[in-house]
Amino acid sequence: MITATQLRAARALLGIDQKRLAELAGLSVPTIQRMEASSGNVRGVVDSLTKVVGALEQAGVELISEGATSTASGRGVRLKTPQTP
Repeated sequence: MITATQLRAARALLGIDQKRLAELAGLSVPTIQRMEASSGNVRGVVDSLTKVVGALEQAGVELISEGATSTASGRGVRLKTPQTP
């Protein structure tokens, strides 16, 4: 699964807008907008989700599931649970 936050962060890391991601994935801009507007996990047609994940990975983004270990090299950012004071 990919969350809407991961999707937006992946675009930011690549420095691309929704239009470019739509082009890379072969989808429409409104489809990308709906995915990014999801609450929590991205909801959508499995084929569309597969295309977006594939496009992001092809462009150089590794999507890391919660609690998973990164197996790739390179720089990255990971969201963690904030510490409470």
